[in-house]
Amino acid sequence: MRSSIISAVLAILATNVSCAFGWGYRASDQRRWAVLHPACGGRQQSPIAIAARQAIPISIPAMELIGYQNPLPGPLTTTNNGHSVALTIPKYSSEEEKKGFRLPYIFGGPLDNEYEIEGLHFHWGDKNNRGSEHTLNDMRLPLEMHIIHRNKKYRNLAEALQHPDGLCVLAFFYQVVEFDAKLLTPIVKNLSAIENYNTSMQLPHTFSLSSILSGLDTERFYTYKGSLTTPPCAEAVTWVVFSDYLPISVFQMDNFRGLLSNLNLPLVDNFRQLQPLFGRRIFVRITSKNPKFKKTKLHYSKWDWVGHKKAENDVAEFDE
Repeated sequence: MRSSIISAVLAILATNVSCAFGWGYRASDQRRWAVLHPACGGRQQSPIAIAARQAIPISIPAMELIGYQNPLPGPLTTTNNGHSVALTIPKYSSEEEKKGFRLPYIFGGPLDNEYEIEGLHFHWGDKNNRGSEHTLNDMRLPLEMHIIHRNKKYRNLAEALQHPDGLCVLAFFYQVVEFDAKLLTPIVKNLSAIENYNTSMQLPHTFSLSSILSGLDTERFYTYKGSLTTPPCAEAVTWVVFSDYLPISVFQMDNFRGLLSNLNLPLVDNFRQLQPLFGRRIFVRITSKNPKFKKTKLHYSKWDWVGHKKAENDVAEFDE
């Protein structure tokens, strides 16, 4: 039997959003995160502004998404935890693992080990011109999905969060299109069942991760060293941010915007403000589609995650 152990990251996501009892997303609240969670004031925080003109082209392997084409083990559970929609994926039992069952995992790219999936969640805005946590070339998209993976050399997420190579998060942007996108249907069509804070629903059917990423160009991506984007903001994340967009309709976005927070208010604009780079470098993978970088490429074995020169966009964003 599969054990439905909720990962440490998803437990973090269940933190109360109330300003009085936890933390909130207003700019004034975000500035106070570091008071209770010192790591939130660190020098390798996420999200950040990504600009193609400032990213360093690098020769790096493609990301290998193993098991993404297989149906996820069920039952899958979606939860409105007060500041996001989180999908919980059951673990396989030891007996099932002996029979060869494995959760999806990733390797390649900037990673030097295998990372196993832990769960996924979303960030979105009240309007279509905001919502994503990262920005790409000064643009915010209406929705960003994070798929969280744990370095398999660590036994659990609690241990992984103590190490700079503990997690890898794959980030995906969504762009509004005219018609409903079938990719997110398994999740979106059930959001009305978790409209209220602290409600969960077991999905009637499972699905594969590749089915919600269909058509995405995974060859080109940006990568940098960062953190969780929610308290405790552990600086344990290698970020892989794909530059291609996935589709979502306005009607589907309204399904997300129809959810309620623990304060019984619309659950919207649940994204953290941009964080300073503090000299960190952002790398972009060289592909056959950008051969102009071939002569100046930097091999990944030679890279340095943190440079010594202050980056041009080394500023924090704090808009009210």
